[in-house]
Amino acid sequence: MFDRFAAASEGRLAKIRAHVVSRQSCASVAKELGLGQRLLEFAGGDVPSDELQRISRSRNVLAAVLEAAIAAVYLEHGFEAIEPAIVAAFSERIEYARSSHVDYKTELQEALARSGKQVHYTVLEVEGPPHDRRFVCAAHVAGAQLGIGRGSTKKAAEQEAAAQALEELGVEPERI
Repeated sequence: MFDRFAAASEGRLAKIRAHVVSRQSCASVAKELGLGQRLLEFAGGDVPSDELQRISRSRNVLAAVLEAAIAAVYLEHGFEAIEPAIVAAFSERIEYARSSHVDYKTELQEALARSGKQVHYTVLEVEGPPHDRRFVCAAHVAGAQLGIGRGSTKKAAEQEAAAQALEELGVEPERI
């Protein structure tokens, strides 16, 4: 990453890396590589079929299986041999993180820390049945509501609220 994005700050590189190696990214790569299906093919024994199906689609399990597979191949073949395949498998996530992914909550927190302020998030509304929730959250700074966000998760709603708060404060998120 350092060689590929030499002009990026250390902080921005750390954010890209964090996104690329996140559980969600690893699970997506595992799905693309068909690791869930491979798990179904090779697992068995005393695990009930419906439980095995559930496990093979679990984001946490898929991410862990990918990490274990990468570690095994690394131990067997070494870094230089596997680096191109790993970079290729994660290239879409690297590009997404470089060009468009911004963690607005972290950006807001860092911007406020420079002036000794903090952000506080509140849930304003929760709508819908448990399987289809919609959240409305607000970002507050020094008692003032600076942003409101909506999303299918509390985290997504907070991200949107943080993005609005950054805009309200006139802070431009860092990009490469």
